[in-house]
Amino acid sequence: MSDAMTYKGYIGSVHFSAEDEVFHGKIEAISDLIMFEGKSVKELKKAFHEAVDDYLETCEQMGREPQKPFKGSFNVRISPETHRMATMKASLSGISLNQFVQQTIEKAVTQK
Repeated sequence: MSDAMTYKGYIGSVHFSAEDEVFHGKIEAISDLIMFEGKSVKELKKAFHEAVDDYLETCEQMGREPQKPFKGSFNVRISPETHRMATMKASLSGISLNQFVQQTIEKAVTQK
């Protein structure tokens, strides 16, 4: 089960309010606040697609680049010992620490 959906590279969260009897969500991983809602899953999905399309169109009209959900870089905090071991493993493999981390993450996320 997933509490998210994707469209054009954007991730939309999925929540349900029993009190209001409505599904709602927002576009995740960007600092702009873009929300959407629907009374059914079909309505929520349609509202999410419309929200993304509207966001992209609004950015274009304003002459600004829309935020991308992921820029491809992030900081990771690990223990000094893990950092040392990863650097050694990368060096012994003849690659940079960045390449080692990238390959390790790619392996982890593509395994079934």
